[in-house]
Amino acid sequence: MAKYKLTWKDLTWNDFKIYLFGLFKAFIPKKKLSTLDDLENFIQTKSAWVSQVTLYGYLKTRMGTRYVLHFENDEFMKSVNLAKWNIYAVALQDLTFFTFSYLKANLNYQDVDKAKEIFLKILDDETTNNMPQGIMEDAKKNFNERIQNMNWDYYFNDLPFNPSALSLFKWAPIAEELKTLDRKIVLNSVILKWDIVKKEFKERINF
Repeated sequence: MAKYKLTWKDLTWNDFKIYLFGLFKAFIPKKKLSTLDDLENFIQTKSAWVSQVTLYGYLKTRMGTRYVLHFENDEFMKSVNLAKWNIYAVALQDLTFFTFSYLKANLNYQDVDKAKEIFLKILDDETTNNMPQGIMEDAKKNFNERIQNMNWDYYFNDLPFNPSALSLFKWAPIAEELKTLDRKIVLNSVILKWDIVKKEFKERINF
C-alpha cells in the first residue's frame, strides 16, 4: 500500500467547511431547537466549530507567516490531528452537559438520561470521520466519570466550559514555554467562543 502523506488540505478540508458554514449560517435565520435530533446536531456542529476555530486560530497566531509551511511536516500534522480530536472530545462533553443542565434548571426538562444517549450517538457518527478509537474510548470513560458527580441544576452556570478551554491549552502543539505565556489569552479565547454558542442556544431552544 502506498504511503499517504497528510497535507494541510487533507487534514482540515472538512473542518474548514464546517467553519465556513458556521460563518454563513450567522447571516441567515436560525431554526428553533425543538427536538432531540435538533439538539444533537447543535451539540455536534458547535463543538466542532469551537474546537477547530480556537485550535487553528491559536496555531496561526503563534506561527505567523510560517503557519502554512508547518503543514508540510508529517509529525506536526499528526500532532495537530491528535489535538483536534482530543479537544473536540472534551468540547462535546462540555456542551452536552451544559445544554441538558440548562434545560433541566430553566425549562424543567427531566429526561437528562438522554444526555448520554446523544453523546454516544455523536461519537458513533464520528467513526466515519476517522476519530481515533483510543480518543473515543477515553471520551466515553471521562464522560461516565463526570456524569457521576453531575449536578444538573447548577452545571450550566458553574464554569461549564473550563474543561475544553484547558484541553486546548494542553493539546495545542506549541512549545510549553510559549503556552505558559499564553495561558490566560488561550483560555479566554475558548470561553469567548463558547459565549457565542451559549447565546445562540438560549435564543433557539424551544423544548
